[in-house]
Amino acid sequence: MKKHLGLMLSFALVLSLLVSAFALAQTLADPNFKSDLVLYSSMTDNDLNNLVRLFTQRYPGIRIEIVNGSAGELTARIRAEKNNPQGDVMWGGLSNSDGMIYEDLFEHYLSPYEEEIYPAYRSNNGFYNLDHLSTIVFCVNTDLEKELGMNITGYKDLLDPRLKGRIVLPDPNSSSSGWNHVCNIFAVFGNDSPEAWEFIEGLMKNGVVISTSSSVAFRSVLSGEYVVGMSYEDGASTLLKAGATNIKLVYPEEGASASAFGVAVIKGAKNMEAAKLLVDYLMSVEGQSELGTALGTLRFTNSKAVYSTPYLPATEEVTWSDRDIEWLIENKEYVLQRWNDIYMRTRF
Repeated sequence: MKKHLGLMLSFALVLSLLVSAFALAQTLADPNFKSDLVLYSSMTDNDLNNLVRLFTQRYPGIRIEIVNGSAGELTARIRAEKNNPQGDVMWGGLSNSDGMIYEDLFEHYLSPYEEEIYPAYRSNNGFYNLDHLSTIVFCVNTDLEKELGMNITGYKDLLDPRLKGRIVLPDPNSSSSGWNHVCNIFAVFGNDSPEAWEFIEGLMKNGVVISTSSSVAFRSVLSGEYVVGMSYEDGASTLLKAGATNIKLVYPEEGASASAFGVAVIKGAKNMEAAKLLVDYLMSVEGQSELGTALGTLRFTNSKAVYSTPYLPATEEVTWSDRDIEWLIENKEYVLQRWNDIYMRTRF
């Protein structure tokens, strides 16, 4: 009797879960679904404005509030709000080289489109939905470059004394784009190699300016405050899209690589259904095709998505380097500690 009762209870529990899942699917498929949604994001205004426009065309009953900031700022905020979440979903700043460091901050939710994602960019932790790529670039002010008599093509040029104090890099301790550049240095020069650390020390001695904001690495180059911003193609290419004529994107001739960045549902989100709906849209063929076409500045991960990137070079025009993602995950703390030690030793 007890055995039969246990089986009946187990069946009832499974049935209950299936009914709940079906109800959630029905809710998310309903274009008249109404909800608030608080989006934490490190993405550009261009990305966010287009996402909100396209998403709310499909789901006009969802009212989106955006909180913009760096990856470090936003994850610190999510942690501080852990017992009473104020955000529902985070987009951008979440890299496949993070590993499990934010496991306690996000729901273990993956969209139903995971199998359509290119295999190299499928989630490696079970809670990041990796929707887009962020390739490192040097954002170069061509007017200032000409004044200096330079033609900046790669890492060797960043050590030129003419650029002393005129290069800006977001802080890799708090900025995902800054860490993205550190990852590429190791991809090009070798993981933990003497050549990589020699380059980093040379960069520090050449007065690289460390910024707290990713956007400084392209906006301050446009304004002429710096000659080179160690940036990322989505941010820098928005300047080209806006009509800038004194900017160029340089993919270092020694090699460029990309992090896969994503979107994740904040654990305990108050607007859970709307958060999952946004994740599903960003991972779907339709979402990536629509957003990719509207932006033209971002490369996406769904293998079936169709769009063009008129402000970015074709894939075959870039010299690519490969990253060892597992090594970067395992050694991130060590790399940043050594980075900080070199910074303190060369500056103070």
